[in-house]
Order: sequence, then C-alpha cells, then structure tokens
Amino acid sequence: MTDDLIAALRDADAVQYGEFELSHGGTSEYYVDKYLFETDPHCLRLIAEAFGERLDGTRLAGVALGAVPLVAATSVETDTPYVIVRKKAKEYGTGNQIEGRFEAGEEVVVLEDIATTGQSAVDAVEALRDAGAVVNRVLVVVDREEGGRENLAEHDVEMEALVTASDLLEDR
Repeated sequence: MTDDLIAALRDADAVQYGEFELSHGGTSEYYVDKYLFETDPHCLRLIAEAFGERLDGTRLAGVALGAVPLVAATSVETDTPYVIVRKKAKEYGTGNQIEGRFEAGEEVVVLEDIATTGQSAVDAVEALRDAGAVVNRVLVVVDREEGGRENLAEHDVEMEALVTASDLLEDR
C-alpha cells in the first residue's frame, strides 16, 4: 500500500521541488501540496483505505481545512462518524470550535494531512481534550520528519504516518 500511495502522490504532482516557505515559517527544497493529493480521487481513495486499515471504529476528527477531505473520505470508507476541529472557535452562529457530535470521554483519532512540526495536530488534540475527548493517536498522510512526532509525543500522543518524507523523496 505504501508504494502505491507514494506512486499516486508523485503521479498527482503533489511532490514539488524548488525553494518553498512552509507554514511554520521555515523553508524547504521540496513541498508536498496537500491540495493536489486531496483533490485527486485516486489519492484520496488510497489514503482513506490506508487510514481505514489503521482504525478500529474509533470516532475520527479532521483538522480544518486541510484534513477535512481526508476525514470525510475515511468516514465513508469505514462507516465511522467524524468531527471537524477548527483552528479557533467561529465568531458567528453556534461559535463552535468542534463541528459534529461526540460524547465526553469518547476516544477520538485525529487525521492530518502533513506533519512538519505537528503543531496544528497538537492544537486540535488540545481542543478535543478540552471538550472532553480522549485523544491518544494522530494519523498523518506525510511525516516530513521535522519534529512533528516528537512534538506530539510531548503531549502524550502517538503519531503514525502513511509515508515519510524519506520514503517520498527516495529515488527522486
């Protein structure tokens, strides 16, 4: 499955080379464009299947905006309900930071697109925990291997990646 996913990510031109600024402020010689792989049905199907193999019926959470297509596709693949975690509570309507339903004390697995520092996943985990969820795992499509796993571990969260940057960039 990993080789198929790597091939699909490359075929979708999601891996690009050059000089790129990353969301955390650093720079990189490569960029993984989540919107290219998240809008490609073949990639999305492979990701949902791979995430599904690592799940056991636990409620899902997707980090807005990037992980919403991933969590929706995985929800359909696994017939598992999900919630969406906003970066901050919306300032209108219900004022929710977490959209969807879950019960206090319920276990939730966070799905994320790309982990660099892992901070957006940490923020989602903290928001879910503050709302009463039990969160011990984050599943990501690509681990850039730049501290995300360690950052999450400091918050007692295990991170599992479908592919790593090393895998993705090998034989380029």
